[in-house]
Amino acid sequence: MAWAGKLLRVNLTAGTCTAEPLNMTWARQYLGSRGLGSKYLVEEVDPKVDPLSPDNKIIWATGPLTGTLASTGGRYTVITKGPLTGAIACSNSGGYWGAELKAAGWDMIIFEGRAPSPVYLYINDDVAELRDASHLWGKSVWQTEEILKTSLQDPLLRISSIGRAGENQVLYAAVVNDLHRAAGRSGVGAVAGSKHLKAIAVRGTKGVGNVRDPKAFMAATRAAKKVLADNAVTGQGLPKYGTQVLMNVINEIGALPTRNHRDVQFEGAKDISAEAMLTPRPTDGKTHLVTNQACFGCTIACGRISRIDETHFSVQNKPQYWGASGGLEYEAAWALGAANGVNDLEALQYANLICNEHGMDPISFGATVGAVMELYELGVLSKEQIGIEAPFGSARALCELAEMTANGVGFGKEIGLGSKRLCENYGHPELSMSVKGQEFPAYDSRGIQGMGLAYATSNRGACHLRGYTVASEVLGIPVKTDPHVTEGKPELVKAFQDATAAFDSAGICIFTSFAWTLADVAPQVAAACGEEFTVEELQKIGERIWNMERAFNNAAGFTAKDDTLPPRLLTEPAKTGPAKGLVNKLPEMLPKYYEARGWDSEGRPTAETLARLGLG
Repeated sequence: MAWAGKLLRVNLTAGTCTAEPLNMTWARQYLGSRGLGSKYLVEEVDPKVDPLSPDNKIIWATGPLTGTLASTGGRYTVITKGPLTGAIACSNSGGYWGAELKAAGWDMIIFEGRAPSPVYLYINDDVAELRDASHLWGKSVWQTEEILKTSLQDPLLRISSIGRAGENQVLYAAVVNDLHRAAGRSGVGAVAGSKHLKAIAVRGTKGVGNVRDPKAFMAATRAAKKVLADNAVTGQGLPKYGTQVLMNVINEIGALPTRNHRDVQFEGAKDISAEAMLTPRPTDGKTHLVTNQACFGCTIACGRISRIDETHFSVQNKPQYWGASGGLEYEAAWALGAANGVNDLEALQYANLICNEHGMDPISFGATVGAVMELYELGVLSKEQIGIEAPFGSARALCELAEMTANGVGFGKEIGLGSKRLCENYGHPELSMSVKGQEFPAYDSRGIQGMGLAYATSNRGACHLRGYTVASEVLGIPVKTDPHVTEGKPELVKAFQDATAAFDSAGICIFTSFAWTLADVAPQVAAACGEEFTVEELQKIGERIWNMERAFNNAAGFTAKDDTLPPRLLTEPAKTGPAKGLVNKLPEMLPKYYEARGWDSEGRPTAETLARLGLG
């Protein structure tokens, strides 16, 4: 079986590290990573716990395909109760850290309690120990990684850490590994910071060799990789353009949220698009994009490595930002750009580097800045309150606010609370473009109806990766549906949500689903773990995970009233584009979604549904 069969329990209060056998009954019911980590959290944490208290727990978890030959098998998740939302939080990251933990012989690490002073966890195969991190506290993610590799004299260490944003309790602080890959959303980094947990340094030399049927597994992974290579999105579009390929596409269909969702199209989209990243700059003749990059085991390589223009105002006297580093993904480029009306590509890259360096979710940060800029233009916030002029379109304001927020200074402390709390504090809760306190990603649900339902019902707050109906509604994957109609969308959203939970829990990247269905995943999981993992079983596992997360949120106090969208999306029609005149028709879709899920009218799984899924 491709599980390592072992987890590490770290009591930060007592300073102990204890190995435990993995609960294999749960592993077969929830697979791994998101599903299995969430199962442990649900069983061990009170849903009503204060997310930033010692009683909350935070879990790093891999999947059974993590560290194997499976394409994109480098994923891991960080699971906790999220401080941004108060809901269950599970944030996914790529890079190389997850595979390294698996190669060291561990499926999962559970942290509990709170260390009296800053610590980091050092793992070298079976050796696991907490060490003093007082010299790392206050350091950036980049500095932390360099210091640990140098002091431990091991350049092959893989580091997962928090930066100043996590230490300063920015409620959307991220956990970052490999310098610019992140478990980015819901504030998992703030929970780590509240526990004085700075980093996890891992070195694994054991490898992942306990696959059930190696020959069958090699055949299944080879066939699945061919599917990825032959697909136009995973074989051509993503390698060349990255996720940024979507910027102009989504803008053209009238679903690019602009200036805090006031508009659905951005006149500056072309200036911050994938095509712009490939166009030589007039200043130095170089392209913004340097190369693409792959995570562990990935045959897609959608990652971006960019180099900022050294003459740009943001970095003129800051040579530490002149080198090639993690570039803009679509969601970050949208949140830092269109959401604020900023079309300065270099400014977006600088803000993105600050988010990477200090461990901060660029989606929630950028969307919160969008709310700040609207409040500023309405006269609710002044230059004196913010510390700078902050109109829509100001690249300088974007860059300065990124620095202020990451470092927890001035008005940055308020931006670090997220848009929901900030807008409530200034008397305009309706201007927070969020669900359950988490800010929207880069798709306006007036132009893509299914995404509105996916946002409203997402267990971790507004999220595109919990049910990416854009694949169907815009790209025609696996079938084309009309983005402007509601018919069939409840069933579509449920199918995407359940399948995504299975992909996440296997330890592979959700981007494979542009080419793969569960019919491509099942043979790989079956050969690695057991023949019982059929397509039907993976579908059921995904549905089980979704309902378990929902039950946790219900117990935490969430109700059907929280499955909603901001008034702007429900009452203010799109002004331009193909969706002109449309609002999101969530009220039409939500009751049908509950019915498709087997939930009651209050959005609670029925006893029959829980029993059918083994959750009763």
